[in-house]
Amino acid sequence: MSLVSTDRSVRSLLRQGVEQLRGAAVPSFTLAAELLLLHVTGHDRTWLYAHPEEILSPETAEEYFALLRRRALGEPTQHLTGKQEFWGLEFEVNPDVLIPRPETEHLIEVALDRLAVRELRAGRPVRLKGADLRLVDVGTGSGCIAITLAKELPAATIYATDISTAALAVARRNAARHGLSDHVRFLECNLLESFSSLAAGHSALSFDLIICNPPYIGLRDSDSLPIEVREHEPTSALYGGEEGYEIYGVLIPQAAHHLKPGGLLVLELGHNSLPAVQPLLDTPGWCNVSVTNDLAGIPRVLSAERQPTST
Repeated sequence: MSLVSTDRSVRSLLRQGVEQLRGAAVPSFTLAAELLLLHVTGHDRTWLYAHPEEILSPETAEEYFALLRRRALGEPTQHLTGKQEFWGLEFEVNPDVLIPRPETEHLIEVALDRLAVRELRAGRPVRLKGADLRLVDVGTGSGCIAITLAKELPAATIYATDISTAALAVARRNAARHGLSDHVRFLECNLLESFSSLAAGHSALSFDLIICNPPYIGLRDSDSLPIEVREHEPTSALYGGEEGYEIYGVLIPQAAHHLKPGGLLVLELGHNSLPAVQPLLDTPGWCNVSVTNDLAGIPRVLSAERQPTST
């Protein structure tokens, strides 16, 4: 028997969707119901609220209720719609990649700010288009960080790495979606390992910026994760080891090897990883270490500069 109400108006379907998701204790249930209705209708939010009496077809209503049932069982809204916004851009997402989070936008902010400050401190004009800059996004996933930087710094040379073949396929599609297939170079490797083999001791593959949102959840904390995360996002993008911060201990020495003198390292942090990660930068090879909090006051971004060579 159909679960669709005889009232198929936009207002009624949205109300029913909100009620169903609220009853299933879905986080942000109103937003989820809206996004799923927007998805099945192919319209935007302005249309949704400007046409509350619009009657939708039985097929559209059936599709909407099918998605609601899947969301109530724990599938992320972004997997049901196949997309997520990041930095004002739309990205394809699926179970092969981590869903971009709003707090990760702080990585972009810190990277752009620190690149500008570095130029000013050196007495050079800020290169707004990124000319002569070489960047790498480590563990690119959906490609949201690398592609956003390519939009912001169109003259920069940008690489993106990931250990997952499936994730790189999504990232390449996202680069094509934004017209950047020829601007971001994707490499399948673990962290920065490909650059060690490619560079072979030369300086040609050293970077002005290494940026990374690494896996930082501890395996021991997996049971505490929401079902949307625990059962539907890729484990390789979630877990950084038993404690959660082990990958930083591998990545930071690699970054020290591949950054130019004065180059920048920008890392996203887990909610409790700062005490374990910051000491890794308390060495003579790093300077100007900075911590940036997110809007909730949680330390979210750790950034540092590779010690310039003495003159």
